[in-house]
Amino acid sequence: MSEFNWTPDELQKIVEENSVVLFMKGTPEAPQCGFSNRAASVVSQLGVPFASVNVLSDARARNALRDWSGFPTMPQLFIGGKLIGGSDIALELFQSGELQTLVNDATGND
Repeated sequence: MSEFNWTPDELQKIVEENSVVLFMKGTPEAPQCGFSNRAASVVSQLGVPFASVNVLSDARARNALRDWSGFPTMPQLFIGGKLIGGSDIALELFQSGELQTLVNDATGND
């Protein structure tokens, strides 16, 4: 993503082209904060491929994402083009079974 400029159009494109996207600090394999670690763990347990974007890769990333999404914290989980929330919301939805339903609806899985 060396040419990624963190514009609203670019962020929208990432969310539209991927059924499940996690904007996080670090990567799923090497998270850089506990909240990102929790969110990546939850999403990984869903058993579907997902895109991840490391917001630490560019100093402009977090502010651009916050401005675009209107959500103040990291990580940010998007499913089916919609902001779901951060790690606490993802965990609550996972525990209730609602997160799997959202993912199934977005990916066409049963």
